[in-house]
Amino acid sequence: MSTYTDRIQPTNSAISTYLDNLLARKYQIPTFQRDIVWEKENVKKLWDSIYKFYPLGSILIWKTSTKLESHREIGGIELADNFSSNEYQYILDGQQRTTALLTSIYGDKIVCKNKFNPTLYVEFTDATDDTSYIKRFLFWDEIDDKNGQNKGNKSKNERYEEKLIVKLEDIKNDYGNVERNLYKGGYGNFDHPYRQQLAKCKEVLDNYRMSFIKLRGIEVAEFCQIFERINQAGKPLYIFDIVVAKTFRIEDKKNNIPGFYLRELINNFRKSIASSQYANVDDWTLLQILAVVVKLSFPNAGIQNITDKYLNELKTEHIEAVWSNFKIAVVKIFDFFDNILHIKGTRLIPYRYLYLTITAYFYRNDKPDYSFLNKYFWYYSFHNADLLINTTHLWQHIDFVNQQKANSTYSFNQFDIDKNSIRKSFYSYRGRLSRAILSLYANHKPQDWAKPHRDVLSDVYYLLTDKPNLHHIFPVNFIKQSGIASHIESDSLMNIAYLSQITNLKISEKNPLDYLKEYDDPDLETVLCSHLIPTIILEWSRTDALPEHALTIFIEERVNLLLEALRLKLDGIEFNVFDMGNRTDNIYS
Repeated sequence: MSTYTDRIQPTNSAISTYLDNLLARKYQIPTFQRDIVWEKENVKKLWDSIYKFYPLGSILIWKTSTKLESHREIGGIELADNFSSNEYQYILDGQQRTTALLTSIYGDKIVCKNKFNPTLYVEFTDATDDTSYIKRFLFWDEIDDKNGQNKGNKSKNERYEEKLIVKLEDIKNDYGNVERNLYKGGYGNFDHPYRQQLAKCKEVLDNYRMSFIKLRGIEVAEFCQIFERINQAGKPLYIFDIVVAKTFRIEDKKNNIPGFYLRELINNFRKSIASSQYANVDDWTLLQILAVVVKLSFPNAGIQNITDKYLNELKTEHIEAVWSNFKIAVVKIFDFFDNILHIKGTRLIPYRYLYLTITAYFYRNDKPDYSFLNKYFWYYSFHNADLLINTTHLWQHIDFVNQQKANSTYSFNQFDIDKNSIRKSFYSYRGRLSRAILSLYANHKPQDWAKPHRDVLSDVYYLLTDKPNLHHIFPVNFIKQSGIASHIESDSLMNIAYLSQITNLKISEKNPLDYLKEYDDPDLETVLCSHLIPTIILEWSRTDALPEHALTIFIEERVNLLLEALRLKLDGIEFNVFDMGNRTDNIYS
């Protein structure tokens, strides 16, 4: 029986042994370890620390039975790719040091470092100052005089020809020959500084001990946390990276088995829907959608939930089996959000789980009921209770939509909504109700005040940054300057409308009575209605008079318009409005 102390195993190994084990594939670097960022100076300092027997810090190794996609080369050095084992050892922290050590000895080109050979050479000088490593350890571009053209390297090239500058690899693998060359060069005395430097380098390679901490019995979710905490750049490791590495399969032409690379499949899928505003849905969400459809197709596959623990159980063969229908279902849900609900951006979807539940509905569904989907979306986006906030709710929802898919029957309970919650909603991408309100505004295809009959929410508009062009109908500075009395915050979403950037800048902080006059024509009432804006404000503009508490009156009118629009979308469902602001309840049947 394992204990917590078994999870951490400190150990050590000689540098030469570690490098030989790397070449023998006893350690692997998983593909989610990508970037090589060390510069030449860092490599020299690394070897200077080893030369002086300074500690380097431990290499962290994850020992697991899970087979991941791993690099078949390190720093451009080809490694054997025919390894298999009952337990794998992945380098969790120490990729940079490992790559620097391996390429220093065995050379070749570091990825993304074209024309730079990282093979390290040692010069047998007698330098002892703190910066001696700069001259002691050299790269070929510091030695090569290019046949006399690079005069700065002339003396070092001469020492190289005299066998006084040699490769670290030769000291490791051909020590006797290096020693003989020094002897032939006139440095036969064992006490000569050059011979002493050679002996010191050999001692370092033979006796310097690399420290390792090996982790065993670590689950994937915990592994991701450990990776982020020990990673010096604070770069998180996501479950998507693990699943990509774990499900990777090399093509086997001999047995007619195709390769499989989930990251490439996802990237190609994104390219195929590049024109959609939903092409940027994150990898994690797509992976969770995959888990849902795998569970629907393979109930015994072990995918009981969408948490990291169960995402880790996704198998290559299951993803392959659902992939075609998965893509169709995801395209349908993006089309539903984009072209039916007119919500042209991921930022306004009230719940992340809606991607999962609605995809489950579209999955292998040739005759979707869009009337049902519309009711489903608006019911759960606006219901006073948060009814889709955890995985328990998620599976209940999936059962509900699948019941409709199978039987074309469904029944919604009474819809409850607090009028005061609408009144008090403020702009926030994170708030479920705020997103729902902005989605409802977008759904009505609001038109441009300056150019009626032109939709504000074009594809160009929805290239959102942090905020779209949301205009305060009663501008904040105007409210402050005019002293309009109101217990309603000016940032209420009831005081917000979508506008084009040009129109928004033009009217800026003006009195609404004034700027509405600029756009008052026969179409303006229709335009305001497309924003769910009460036309009472237009009446005030035409009479050039704001009543007392105008903002409060306006917001109450707009709340009522929003509720009426929502009631129409939920036609046939008992619609219960209550007001926690004044405790007055209303029932709409």
